[in-house]
Amino acid sequence: MLKRMKVALIGCGMISETYLKNLQSYRLIELAGCSDIRPERSRARAEAFGIRQMSNEEILSDPQIEMVVNTTDPLAHYAVSKACLLAGKHVYAEKMSAESVEEMRELQDLAARRGLFLGGAPDTWLGASMQMARYILDSGVLGVPTMASAFLSRSYRHERFYTGDTKRFAFCRHGGIPFDMGAYYLSALVFLLGPIRRVNGFAQIRNPHRTYMAPESPLYGQEMLVESYNQACGSLEFASGALGSICLTSEGGAPGNRFVLHCTDGMIDLGDPNNYEGSIRIQNKRGEESIVHSSFAYASGNQRGIGVLDAAYAIRDGRAPRCSGELCCHVLEAALGICAQNGTAHDMQTACQRPEPLKPGYTEYPELVFHV
Repeated sequence: MLKRMKVALIGCGMISETYLKNLQSYRLIELAGCSDIRPERSRARAEAFGIRQMSNEEILSDPQIEMVVNTTDPLAHYAVSKACLLAGKHVYAEKMSAESVEEMRELQDLAARRGLFLGGAPDTWLGASMQMARYILDSGVLGVPTMASAFLSRSYRHERFYTGDTKRFAFCRHGGIPFDMGAYYLSALVFLLGPIRRVNGFAQIRNPHRTYMAPESPLYGQEMLVESYNQACGSLEFASGALGSICLTSEGGAPGNRFVLHCTDGMIDLGDPNNYEGSIRIQNKRGEESIVHSSFAYASGNQRGIGVLDAAYAIRDGRAPRCSGELCCHVLEAALGICAQNGTAHDMQTACQRPEPLKPGYTEYPELVFHV
């Protein structure tokens, strides 16, 4: 039986609740505690989950804590992850893992020198629908993948993005839709089609001058500057020879997501890569359609944190984790390349392996079969 891994979480914002719920349910992981720059938030999370409220210093100095899940503000990911690595901790960070490729490479080098794992979100491509799509692609029943098309429309103009006493990360530098939701699509594309060779694109900041709209906000009526791109369209060339397009907006009036793979003998409609479960629609070269339900046993529920579990198993088993630092860095460079707008294609300087799929049926992680 594998030794349980003691894990702590730094950053108790909105997404931390889902992480803590799932991490606490995984038998391989022992949840040690949580911290936040605002003690009242970590106190609330600690009380809700029956764990210890800790400071960052307590987490970093605890020799029994092996891994830190970094769910801080995106602009703090680099500094927090670096501190954790220097303290001898494995690190799993929310997307994007850093602001620049140079920062990410520095973290990768530091982790490698110290024999530590560094990786991060998104892990939605480990979900049942994406794994089923990969299984179909690898079977060859639809031929060779040739094209991919991804479209995402969200609205970040909702009142909840303007409340509070600080600006939401979605409006901060490198916090906009290409770096937020774009990471889900780009990671899924790399998982399905392999690494990217070149990217090109256009990006814009639509309506950069906003006003805090919620009356309960202490900043109500004050101006808020949007510093990150809220619309982007990109073209991608994969090392495999496949081509792809991706369009992202957080200025949409209604939600709309579409993710389609075209192959020489058919197509796969994948729906929304932000979800872990669901059916996919396939069409063969004769135009016949089928709805394929996942054959993966963990198809129910929001599995955010499965990447942490995979890393824990990988560390214990001595294999490479799937949500690797190389994948995180590659996706970050692709998003930056799409937004570069230099008039020429950006030749990717980073590389990563096409991540290994999970096995159909019962998963490599027995606890997920029963996890809801």
